[in-house]
Amino acid sequence: MNKITIVGAGRVGESAAHNLAKAELCREVVLIDIKEGVAQGTALDIQESAPIFHFDTTLAGTTDLHAMAGSELVIITAGIPRKPGMSRSDVLDTNLAVVNEIVDMLLKTAPNAMLLVVSNPVDVLTYAAWKRTGWPRHRVFGMAGVLDSARMASFVAMETGFSVRDITAMVLGGHGDTMVPMTRFTCINGIPIEHFLTKEQIQKIVERTRGGGAEILSLRKTASAYDAPAAAIAAMVDSISHNRRHILPGVAVLQGEYGLHDIGMGVPVVFGENGVEQVIELPLTPEESAAFMRSAAMVQADLDQLNK
Repeated sequence: MNKITIVGAGRVGESAAHNLAKAELCREVVLIDIKEGVAQGTALDIQESAPIFHFDTTLAGTTDLHAMAGSELVIITAGIPRKPGMSRSDVLDTNLAVVNEIVDMLLKTAPNAMLLVVSNPVDVLTYAAWKRTGWPRHRVFGMAGVLDSARMASFVAMETGFSVRDITAMVLGGHGDTMVPMTRFTCINGIPIEHFLTKEQIQKIVERTRGGGAEILSLRKTASAYDAPAAAIAAMVDSISHNRRHILPGVAVLQGEYGLHDIGMGVPVVFGENGVEQVIELPLTPEESAAFMRSAAMVQADLDQLNK
């Protein structure tokens, strides 16, 4: 890619920009933030690391949303973060207004771009952004499942002591307490985790995965997770930028898959140069399907609030 814009130069946006630059996933990264000087300072700080990390990506910062012009991909990390005790849904109203403003300017300045939504509640905001753009669903998607699956894989590695490089995990559903860690599709070098872990250990990992973000927030007190989310963003952008067609769990607008219509949910997605190249529909057991539908009901409850 030539140009990627990140709207929101907070911790997630900053870390994501650095990851994109170091991997040279585009020629130019533009950071936009409402606070004067924040994006500019962040861009300069990252730029000054270029001689050390040996990247030629250029960075710029501004407060002007018009700077999105010419972007091939816009990433939204802007919005208010959760505080301890808050759910992702608690920040919906404020962050919806933020996303709407960005999308309206995006339609004017970069009408041919793709849009990656990161702000919470990501499932709802991805759907809302897609609806507002009127674009095909392959151009609007959200980041959640890559992060949740990475957390699950990390916890499996911690529990087993095996190399995290050998572990693949899959998490479906909404990015919240009702997410569905798919233990049946989680393996260590192709071997199902049931071969190494007891049911009690697996259930512990499932619950810790669901509360992964809240655990970090409760420890830090004043900041949510940002390094792992930024790494997840970079993984998605890498697949798109290089047209790798990686299968990654991401938020996509469903149009009949899993029996759902007109909703944004975390599902396995083939990410390529056009964004969402394909939604993978896994064969779910009755128990898995019931858990997925419970998660969908929670997302739908937030979507219903948008229509009131």
